[in-house]
Amino acid sequence: MRAVLVVNPKATTTSERSRDVLVRALRSEVDLSVRYTRRRGHAMDLAREAAEEGVDLVVTLGGDGTVNEVVNGLMAAEPPTIRTGGSPAERLPALATVPGGSTNVFARALGLPREWPEGTSMILEGLRLGRSRTIGLGRADDRYFTFCAGFGLDAAVIHRVEQARRRGRVSTPALYLRSTVNQYFLGSDRRHPAISLERPGEVTEGELATVIIQNTAPWTYLGEREINPNPAASFDLGLDVLAMRQLRVASTARTVTQFFSHTPDPRGRQVLQLHDLAEFTLVASRPQAFQLDGDYLGEREKVRFASVPAALRVIC
Repeated sequence: MRAVLVVNPKATTTSERSRDVLVRALRSEVDLSVRYTRRRGHAMDLAREAAEEGVDLVVTLGGDGTVNEVVNGLMAAEPPTIRTGGSPAERLPALATVPGGSTNVFARALGLPREWPEGTSMILEGLRLGRSRTIGLGRADDRYFTFCAGFGLDAAVIHRVEQARRRGRVSTPALYLRSTVNQYFLGSDRRHPAISLERPGEVTEGELATVIIQNTAPWTYLGEREINPNPAASFDLGLDVLAMRQLRVASTARTVTQFFSHTPDPRGRQVLQLHDLAEFTLVASRPQAFQLDGDYLGEREKVRFASVPAALRVIC
């Protein structure tokens, strides 16, 4: 089996020594080539090239941003003719994800351990046993995502966190909590909801303040704790949506508290929850922060979302 390991050398939880250990372990099972990212977006190019070379497996070592880039590279590839035929997922290399970031939502949603040594061990076992599954993806305009997207408050919080990290701050749960509080009280126009959600054949849902989209559950983690706005979201179904109509202090605090419950079931007059959607469009009267898989992608006024079933094979 031919494989390519795409390494983000800035991965927060690995060192050069641990990467060497990982490479030796993978080479015990596959014919491995190692390629390092040099800039944002480079992992996308490396994954597309690997798929077009006809490799059987692409492994990532990095965080959720690296995984997102690799997935987009795979989905943009034109595999060699020897791999055509069968389902779209079967034409592409399989994906294996070694957790190397600070949160690793995608890897953990697949059932992999949080730490890279244990994750590597499970991937090697999956390769030996031929254990894989086919998952659906989400798509926002022309870009794919694996586990979540955000339009509004949560994306603005991610932007604040990224700015803090560029100033040398370490990504911690405390940093996310402070960024959330600051964005909520100082950076949000909470009095004038600007977002509408449009679905084919359905009445438009207007005056939404912020929207969370999930392709699986959980949405994210705070340390070891799952955060689950849409607990029924699944790789095997369409997209799930939770939107808040207002960001009043009392109702927002109540809804966020429900996210942290062991049996989350967010509800209330200020909550809109939609399950297993094939497609929808978010339209805003003023630019809104936008994120995919935890990466801030700027501000948008309109984004079309779609579910892409059975899109990718993953080792799990």
